[in-house]
Amino acid sequence: MEPGSWPSEHSDALRDYFLKGMSYAEIGREINARFGTVYTRSAVVGRAKRLGLAAPARMKSPSIVPRLPGAISPLAPRAPVLPNSSQPPESVLKPARPVKLRCVGIKPRLISLIELEPGDCRYPYGGDKDGEEIAFCGHPRQPGTSYCTPHFHLTRGPGSASTRCAGPLVLRLVSAA
Repeated sequence: MEPGSWPSEHSDALRDYFLKGMSYAEIGREINARFGTVYTRSAVVGRAKRLGLAAPARMKSPSIVPRLPGAISPLAPRAPVLPNSSQPPESVLKPARPVKLRCVGIKPRLISLIELEPGDCRYPYGGDKDGEEIAFCGHPRQPGTSYCTPHFHLTRGPGSASTRCAGPLVLRLVSAA
């Protein structure tokens, strides 16, 4: 027996069991028991397709666990797929409104990275365009964070960015002693 080819009596048994309405796994077990073979379920499915046998209608196997009234059956038909459901909705394809960034009402010191002191705010400005230098706010930072109070609330405050940017904040410079 060549690999991948079935003897005619095995194919005839498959045809008979298939016409009796047995599942592919059951057919494989019966053929293996009858002829001493080791066909897998997948081998039975492949041979049945090559013989031109149509796949049996999906058979419901008896459930071991009783179903609760009103519960959805695990073999329930799937919801129909809508055409073009793989496409994102049109609202996603529209360009987004421009977002106003850095809406804190303070005037940053715009100091370079080299000029930053350990207690200075590290909120960045610039660097949006190629070759544009990045400067930093430089105001005294809030303890336990890298930002001054307005920039801290801008980046980590409660609510959305639009609610955090409701109005300008005034920042006072305090001389260090």
